[in-house]
Amino acid sequence: MTAPNSSGRVTVAGLGPGNDSLVTPEVTAALAEATDVVGYIPYVARIAPRPGLTLHPSDNRVELDRATAALDMAAEGRRVVIVSSGDPGVFAMASALFEALETRPDRAETDIRILPGITAMLAAAARAGAPLGHDFCAINLSDNLKPFAEVERRLRHAAQGGFAMAFYNPRSKSRPHQFARVLEILREECEPARLITFARAVSTPEECLSTVTLAEATPDMADMRTVVIVGNAATRRVGRWVYTPRSVPAETVPE
Repeated sequence: MTAPNSSGRVTVAGLGPGNDSLVTPEVTAALAEATDVVGYIPYVARIAPRPGLTLHPSDNRVELDRATAALDMAAEGRRVVIVSSGDPGVFAMASALFEALETRPDRAETDIRILPGITAMLAAAARAGAPLGHDFCAINLSDNLKPFAEVERRLRHAAQGGFAMAFYNPRSKSRPHQFARVLEILREECEPARLITFARAVSTPEECLSTVTLAEATPDMADMRTVVIVGNAATRRVGRWVYTPRSVPAETVPE
């Protein structure tokens, strides 16, 4: 068994939704000190090469391999940064790192830091106004790591509970039909005038933002670069903005 080197460290850092101006100073400092950067190919591509830094891009769906490699490099005394988009704790690499750590008791004493970032959900909400201004939940619509029946169950309960909702990974080429089912469930549980914001590639040159009613929403309005925000029953427009009031009228609460 190799003892962890006390000078090594694994940092999991959020790069924000896309624009470098939304990367926190804490993350920037960690990247400046790194000897190695590990992550999904498009995220590592955002890191500028420099002497003394080795970049380790890898494909999607190899999160545990990526995390294990980072732990092993830290044991050699290297300062490793695992990069995620948005916040690393929201459907991203922070959880994968701890999942890998559970299987590696020889790495239990690794120096680990988790650095927060601005999520796509919060960046999209800010662009729209304040649609998450009251109680809300985030749901990953992908069934890669859970059955789609569980996605449907959570979605229905969230809608019945009166939450505003933010959806990650709404629609991909491999599962184009599932977001249509999501809209069906929402129409079963919510009124047709419920506001939905489709925020694509927020903070990048390709940014596109559109708010429609549930009755107007169609599956092709979303793709894998889109965050979908569904308001609650009180969410409304004020000018070009969308917001959810901070209070819930008593008459809207089910008995």
